[in-house]
Amino acid sequence: MRWQEFSERCPELAAAARDRFVADQLVLLGTIRSDGAPRLSPCEVDFAADELMLGMMWRSRKALDLRRDPRLAVLSLPAGKDNPGGDVKLDGRAVEVADPDLRERYCAAIEARIAWHPTGDYHLFVLDVERAATVRFDPADGMMTVRRWRPGTEVSTERRPG
Repeated sequence: MRWQEFSERCPELAAAARDRFVADQLVLLGTIRSDGAPRLSPCEVDFAADELMLGMMWRSRKALDLRRDPRLAVLSLPAGKDNPGGDVKLDGRAVEVADPDLRERYCAAIEARIAWHPTGDYHLFVLDVERAATVRFDPADGMMTVRRWRPGTEVSTERRPG
């Protein structure tokens, strides 16, 4: 499901992801190489037009991976061993954006964030979310809180030893 619908159905998970991704400005993107092996790449994300958007250099390996096989994972960057901000992971599919208005709204978001406007050819994808999870470790009691969601289910919360 697209970001807006995900945000409406799972507001706490969506807010955690958005907060983390906006603060970090960078995620780890998992794609599948042509030989089936996994690829992890850094990727900037932006929110525009009620979408989570991933822009990529023209003909980059990660973009070509997604054009061939749209399955992906988007993970927050860990801030260290104890990772006080917690982890966010979204699984889903990339949908390439050709719509000029949506591409321009992405460019406006980039320009607002880093005072740069993309020019020339680039790849742009939005994320269709299929699964989401957050993990947060509490060093005070040694417990971690895991929150998970997938379509057809409610968000589940589990506390267990870390």
